[in-house]
Amino acid sequence: MSIEFCDEFDTGFGWHEAGFLQRTSHALELDGRVLVFDPVDDPAIDERIRALGEPVAVIQLLDRHARDCVAIANRLGVPHLEMRLSEGTAPGAELLPVPWNRFWREAAFWEPARGILVVGDALGTVGYFTAPGEALGVHPLLRLRPPKALAGLEPSHVLCGHGAGIHGEVAAPALQHALETSRRGLPGALLSGLRRRS
Repeated sequence: MSIEFCDEFDTGFGWHEAGFLQRTSHALELDGRVLVFDPVDDPAIDERIRALGEPVAVIQLLDRHARDCVAIANRLGVPHLEMRLSEGTAPGAELLPVPWNRFWREAAFWEPARGILVVGDALGTVGYFTAPGEALGVHPLLRLRPPKALAGLEPSHVLCGHGAGIHGEVAAPALQHALETSRRGLPGALLSGLRRRS
């Protein structure tokens, strides 16, 4: 598997694998401590993570896949936290239930001070998430009931589990647009996904 780095900003970076799914992972620095989100493994990431600060946790945001969380947590010598934060791990941040039901349990990481939103599967920027004209889209299986917990947030960075993130002053409008148009954009997103698979 080959990876590419993405979402590079002062206190974080991401990396994604090549291919259709384009699974994307992130590392964020908070007060010298680094949180790693939904990582896919690659030999190049350990050095990059440690250059950002001291790793303190690997956080899994979605119940149904752990990606390489366990292996990377063990290698870094930090806990693997499944859809939770441990005490003192990320002061000033919280996990929001995105959908949270018996079929789908996912949490989104939200740090309001810097406007950083990290979402595992509920949002994405790759073609099978987005309808034509969308920079950011709601997961096709959630489009009929978009995640209300994300409404009203004003992020400066939207970091997704599939595809490169959205940064700067366009991030909050992109999030709002994705949530407001998720239902009517469903046919376009499905068509877009089918075209990209063929």
